Amino acid sequence: MRLEDFGHYAQLEEFMLANNLDHNQIGRVIAEHKERYIIKTIQGEVEAEVTGNLRFAAKSREDFPAVGDWVILLIDSADFALIHKILPRFSVIKRHAVGKFGEIQIIASNIDYAFLVQAADRDFNINRLERYLTLCYSSKVSPIIVLSKIDLIDEQTLSEIVISIEARVSNIPIVTLSNETKTGYEVITALIETGKTYCILGSSGVGKSTLLNNLSGKDIMRTDAIGQKTHRGRHVTSHRELIVLENGGILIDTPGMREIGLADASHGLEITFDRIIELSHNCKFKDCTHTNERGCLVIEAVTSGEIDKTCYENYLKMEKENTYFELTVVEKRKKSKDFGKMLKNVKKDLKKNYY
Repeated sequence: MRLEDFGHYAQLEEFMLANNLDHNQIGRVIAEHKERYIIKTIQGEVEAEVTGNLRFAAKSREDFPAVGDWVILLIDSADFALIHKILPRFSVIKRHAVGKFGEIQIIASNIDYAFLVQAADRDFNINRLERYLTLCYSSKVSPIIVLSKIDLIDEQTLSEIVISIEARVSNIPIVTLSNETKTGYEVITALIETGKTYCILGSSGVGKSTLLNNLSGKDIMRTDAIGQKTHRGRHVTSHRELIVLENGGILIDTPGMREIGLADASHGLEITFDRIIELSHNCKFKDCTHTNERGCLVIEAVTSGEIDKTCYENYLKMEKENTYFELTVVEKRKKSKDFGKMLKNVKKDLKKNYY
């Protein structure tokens, strides 16, 4: 087993050489279970946890290991190790943590490509797809659109869906497939390169786990049927896990995400909605919100039909959400800073009164 077999890349090798690290000290996080991690190394798989120093120095969730991370290890025994350091990430897929003020949840790291899976029969939603694209672009990950369950719709409906995507999304591969008949699998398999890391993103019930099982040729992830009353998928995958495929590609499955809260997505929005951003540079007012200002080229383009109205509305919604996230981060940092000052003053007072 070589590090290259589970995603080792040139920049990582350069970092190791610059810091006098050898391959026996390095591993990649392939699974995360609460505060325990499974690490793949050239010697095999070991269970690991972070050192006290790493835990103490961590300021946020981003400072802890995530699936896909490369880490420096001290192997304590044949099946246990301690994680001393997280090596630099070249990409991080992250979102605003659900229900947590100003916090980030890391989905996976060091990802080259993301399969954005939507079920063509009932899950397809172009607005959600643009949200996933923004997530990818802001994470420095190349997206690939996958329409699953095409065996449940007719060819005309499928054609209309593809046309609707191409009208709002450009230069992104679109793969249509059926997990039942295996139609389209030759296309998606051809896209998987040896040594590259792919993740599967999508809502629950779109066939992500079945796709992973079929690509790996193994029954790795449990799958459940869609609820007939709610038409919603059940949360079958409850953790993230990295699998090395027989053709040398590396695949990470993730839990189904009904909510995709954007975190630090300004760069992603600029790429997903490039035409809107391009027009906005020439609006009459520099601080134009593109909602009701005179001389707004974006509004004019929507009115003339040059820009799809639904696309425009989706952009405004995500821009507002991203701004809110940025404000919550600033506010959280201020509260933490104020709390730190308060503790420092309390310690001073206690010391003064003691002496």
